[in-house]
Amino acid sequence: MVVMKFGGSSLAGAGLLRNMTEIVKTRIKQKPILVLSALGDTTDHLLESASTALNKGFVSIEKIEDFHLKTIEDLALGAELQKEIKNLLWELGSLLTGISLTRELTGRTKDYLVSFGERISVRIASAYMNSQKINARALDAWDAGFVSDSAFGQAELRKESYIRIASSLRSLTAEGILPVIAGFIAKDEDGNITTLGRGGSDLSATVIAAACKAVEVQIWKDVDGILTADPRLVKEARPVELVSYDEAAELAYFGAQVLHPRAMQPCIKTGIPVLVKNSFNPAAPGTRIESGPIQNTPMIRAITGKKNVTLVDIVSTRMLGQSGFLARVFSEFAKNGISIDMIATSEVSVSLTLDAERDLSTVCRELSEYAGVEVKTGKAIITIIGDVCRSSEILCETFGICRKLGFQVPMVSQGASKVNISFIVNDNEADTIIKELHGFFFMETKPKKPPGMKRTCGPSVRECKEII
Repeated sequence: MVVMKFGGSSLAGAGLLRNMTEIVKTRIKQKPILVLSALGDTTDHLLESASTALNKGFVSIEKIEDFHLKTIEDLALGAELQKEIKNLLWELGSLLTGISLTRELTGRTKDYLVSFGERISVRIASAYMNSQKINARALDAWDAGFVSDSAFGQAELRKESYIRIASSLRSLTAEGILPVIAGFIAKDEDGNITTLGRGGSDLSATVIAAACKAVEVQIWKDVDGILTADPRLVKEARPVELVSYDEAAELAYFGAQVLHPRAMQPCIKTGIPVLVKNSFNPAAPGTRIESGPIQNTPMIRAITGKKNVTLVDIVSTRMLGQSGFLARVFSEFAKNGISIDMIATSEVSVSLTLDAERDLSTVCRELSEYAGVEVKTGKAIITIIGDVCRSSEILCETFGICRKLGFQVPMVSQGASKVNISFIVNDNEADTIIKELHGFFFMETKPKKPPGMKRTCGPSVRECKEII
């Protein structure tokens, strides 16, 4: 059994649904279970409709309705499916009317709203596959066994979900039925629709794989797997054939468009490998993610960046080595619900980074009672994923390039996972550094060394210090 998840970019219209079905046909002997996102940009359009209803007081679902009904028409599907989809669209319109009248959009209502994308998607895809002689059945997530808590927008699945999922889906595959399941959504114990938050559809797929003991999870995207850098920035970016769960998690956390770390947890616990494939280029081998450590790893796997970051420097104003300083600092951030990305510490100081959108006024006021606080905005995190057993060499080469460019590095951190080295630069320097690093570490023609430098990195610590 394999679990195959297709994202919205792989489902944006009739042609891509046909393409997905052909991919599924090639794997039909593996007893696939499908997890689908909403078609194309449907989720964005749903949120736009909610904003219109909330702020302008009128309802418009024309864009959503036209797209889905046109897709049904292009796939030559029957009147029965059209009626079913129109009923869902009527339900959506009624919900938006309620939003326009009350001028209120709660977390519960928002989850209900965005669920329509996945619910419509699986019904159209399943109907088309049946028209192509595949015995498919559309299932809303709760019908497949997904039960969550009531944390709308970022719900957590309850443990009993695994038992329910295994029971419902194994029986279907045993009967030769291909389940087509709406990803990203669930229901709480009161029957309210919830969403699983960032990476929710991928999480749906990995939970199913863990529950049903699948041999593999396939995540079908619009790129040839995990790449050495963002292809929009670095045209020479190339696919990475094999990475560990830790490496993939670090890449995702620091900006790469890979599985969200949360979505990988079910597979990490069970050891089920994940294959990231390109639905537009199925012949490409893709990237395999599996348990580490992986032997014969290259010095660098990939380079990624995360912009719009805030750097906070905190220095104790009390006695040197004061007990509990760091614990108190981190408790202030936790109390204010602020998540920290990267940390570098000493006995009486700590530097950390976080998303720039967060309001720091309260936490800074509380910290200032016992520490000096300096907030610096407009920063970016550059993360290098690779063999940190060669960290001295990586750092020497990296700092040599930063020196050549005239860029300063105010903070460096090596993650506890021992697969990443991250450092801070200014936002407007990030793209240049990533391009230079990628050119040096991945391209056959290395950039010329800056004048006066005998080498970018030497074998000794003394030589490294000289260039840094």
